Amino acid sequence: MNPYEIFLNQLEKGASVLELPEHVVDVLREPERVIEVSIPVRMDDGTVKVFRGWRSEHNTALGPAKGGIRYHWEVTKEEVMALSAWMSMKNALLDLPYGGGKGGVKVNPKQLSEGELERLSRGFMDKIYKYIGPDQDVPAPDVYTNPKIMAWMMDEYEKLAGRKAPGVITGKPLILGGSRGREYATAIGGFFVLREALKLNSTNFEGKTVAIQGFGNAGSFIGKFLYENSAKVVAVSDSKGGIYNPGGLPIPEVIKCKKKTGSVVDFPGAERITNEELLTLDVDILVPAALEGVITEKNADQVKAKYIVELANGPVTPKADEILYNKGTFILPDILANAGGVTVSYFEWVQNRMGYYWDEEEVVEKLDKKMSKAFREMCEAMESYEVNSREASYTVALRRIVEAMEARGVV
Repeated sequence: MNPYEIFLNQLEKGASVLELPEHVVDVLREPERVIEVSIPVRMDDGTVKVFRGWRSEHNTALGPAKGGIRYHWEVTKEEVMALSAWMSMKNALLDLPYGGGKGGVKVNPKQLSEGELERLSRGFMDKIYKYIGPDQDVPAPDVYTNPKIMAWMMDEYEKLAGRKAPGVITGKPLILGGSRGREYATAIGGFFVLREALKLNSTNFEGKTVAIQGFGNAGSFIGKFLYENSAKVVAVSDSKGGIYNPGGLPIPEVIKCKKKTGSVVDFPGAERITNEELLTLDVDILVPAALEGVITEKNADQVKAKYIVELANGPVTPKADEILYNKGTFILPDILANAGGVTVSYFEWVQNRMGYYWDEEEVVEKLDKKMSKAFREMCEAMESYEVNSREASYTVALRRIVEAMEARGVV
């Protein structure tokens, strides 16, 4: 299944629980708009290379589209569409005044110089700026994009629009209107909902064994938070492979190794493992924090974790979902678990519009309240509809989106 087929499968399940009319589901099956562009970039050697990019706006009944822009060599139109749809659900679940959007450029950013990366980023903005804005569509960082790239894009937008517009993009550097806490927001949001899930079983992080697939921004920060709260992180991985130590890894030192060498694989005192092996380790908590579709019907039976925290988007396929839920695995679904990033992006957008900025403690406190409330609403839906956590999350989100569409007279 491609990512959009996975979304449609999840949509059908949520719509069935709510008994939504077919014409309402029809509206949600298709993005409102998908923009496809080609981006010619002058390379450092003087040649011109053309890159393909997309921006998808899935549903804007609740407000402007909101979602990141990723740079990845495997980006496809269907993936961007799916990610924008998941953003619709995520924003609605967190009760944010946003619809869902997502962008992507098919490129390996590791192969570009900084100058080439800047020209690509400005070129992409040149092609999509008419369709975005603080009240229309608000991008943010995603896989292999960062505050520096967001700053270039915001600057290009402001030049084209002829006005200052800090709220056009979130995830910016602090000096340009970024929010404190944004760097680790996705990770700490996942940490907060995992804490709430453990509370349901009257337990906490102490002594819990953890494996993290994907040791980028989100993966490394949640590893740090778990390590600082007495969990035992026994395995981590990145695109080059993974490391495992059943006695626990010193996460601050692993982070230093990753920053110095670009990977965790050369960290001393640990056994090398593959990304696939990491997923099936005998641990309490598994954190897929890389890309979608890594847990499938082929390996779900071998997954031993009691809790799965989906910091990646769509890491578990629908068939794998059924296997895991039947085993009693508690899944914290992506539209909840990784919503900390977009929630602090929302805080950034609010601060940009006010021209007044909060300190870090206030941002984290507000995020904790938002994530904990969304977790409680998911649990209430699980009980009310007698469904699993993913279906419950979708019912909460879909109720809000459909209510907004009905109020607008769309359906």
